[in-house]
Amino acid sequence: MIELVTLFGGGGFVGRYVAQELLRQGVRIRIAQRVPRDAWFVKSYGGLGQTQFVAADVTRPETVARALEGADAAINLVGLLSDKLQKVHVDGARNVAQLAAQSGLKALVHVSAIGADRGSPSEYGRTKGEGEDAAGSAFPGTTIVRPSVVFGPEDDFVNRFARMAQFLPVVPVIRGSVKFQPVYVADVARAIVAAVLDPGVHSGKSYELGGPEVVTMAELNALVARMIGRMPTLVPVPDIAASAMARFGSWVPGAPITWDQWLMLGNDNIVAEGAAGFEAFGIEPAPIEAVAPGWLVQYRKHGRFSLTGKTA
Repeated sequence: MIELVTLFGGGGFVGRYVAQELLRQGVRIRIAQRVPRDAWFVKSYGGLGQTQFVAADVTRPETVARALEGADAAINLVGLLSDKLQKVHVDGARNVAQLAAQSGLKALVHVSAIGADRGSPSEYGRTKGEGEDAAGSAFPGTTIVRPSVVFGPEDDFVNRFARMAQFLPVVPVIRGSVKFQPVYVADVARAIVAAVLDPGVHSGKSYELGGPEVVTMAELNALVARMIGRMPTLVPVPDIAASAMARFGSWVPGAPITWDQWLMLGNDNIVAEGAAGFEAFGIEPAPIEAVAPGWLVQYRKHGRFSLTGKTA
């Protein structure tokens, strides 16, 4: 029986929803975070004594070992978009898996991403792929979960589009034809929790999680604009201009896109044909239009007082 689960990165975007789902099911959790106070808000999700906190850095094995003491299972949610990708995605994943095995844990879920491939031209995709291999080798029963682009109230994807559509009359669209399968963060959390609480069924397996709809980058931009009642002009950015912008963005802080992100946009981010997914957990994922308007209302001209379906 799984009674205590250590969540590495439990205070992050996906982590807070995983924590909430575990607490809802009566499981005790230990949030392992580099700066524990950044995750203290999670304590309000559960009952008295249900949540613990520990300072841990996946690149420092001694802190990982401390975070795993007495735990029955662990979930590694730690990931970066840039900087120290090798140390975090690969070395960190190996540290967690090796120490989970040494500690005799019953289950380990490693959260990766669609596009993880050790042969990827992007450092993000390559290190995510190598991280999966490292975790699986060190802890053979590791369950790999690969979501597509995750959306939710705290995301930096759909909200970024909404902010641009809110203020800009013209919105540039990079790689408008690339496809995504946006997936709701709460659905991803439910799948992760189901995997860690039932290792007898899910141990050693891999799952790709995508929402019910496949949309292009351009279609997603237009959809978000429509949901906030805006009608900006969407202008495709030619690849030659976008690639130059990405080269520039690799060394300029705050640039709209980096070279590594540009490389990742070279492939569709959708569930592979034949891959196991939400159906393995009995979960029907929510479409973006069913949940996103609830928080995107903040970007409408008159907020919650605007008329649904009316343009600003």
